Amino acid sequence: MIDGDTIEIHGQRIRFNGIDAPESKQYCEDAKGFEYACGRHAAQALDEFLAASRPLHCSFVNRDRYGRLVGDCDRADGRNVQSWLVERGLALDWPRYSHGAYARQQAKAQAAKVGLWAGAFQAPWDWRAEHANGTTRPSAKQPLGIMRNGQVAQSYSCQPRRTCPQISSCNEANWYLANCSWGGKLDRDKDGIPCESLC
Repeated sequence: MIDGDTIEIHGQRIRFNGIDAPESKQYCEDAKGFEYACGRHAAQALDEFLAASRPLHCSFVNRDRYGRLVGDCDRADGRNVQSWLVERGLALDWPRYSHGAYARQQAKAQAAKVGLWAGAFQAPWDWRAEHANGTTRPSAKQPLGIMRNGQVAQSYSCQPRRTCPQISSCNEANWYLANCSWGGKLDRDKDGIPCESLC
């Protein structure tokens, strides 16, 4: 399992056609505003889905620029993989390639607020564009929502989004930088120091 929209069979990578799942390093926000590893979650759910009915049957439509086969895939029981991922909110219909093939499943997931639609997220294609230079924010070592500084524990949340004038301390700014999908906007010059008027 590579991620939520790419698998590997006998050394050959296969990219599911017409959908896009969060990247393995991507984080999203759940319904309570806490971040979780949505990319890893999608990959794990896909792994369990595929394991329930093997083998996988794919009809290939193309090769992408990375040399991966791009295909439409069904489990042995006939269930379409792309449809399942989109209707569970684990992946998005990618209109650029799907021409709306999974728009109905996506509307259903969005209305039911399942998967990604339960909280806030960045479309995977936008996330990749933003992280194209290889820089990704570090993952939190402490429980999300809590930052420990000496013996002082502060409770922070990624919702609502904040700008530097709305932040009261350097510790708080650093927590948003490390833990929130929008935290990078606090570090405009990309030197690793957020809200330099505070830090």
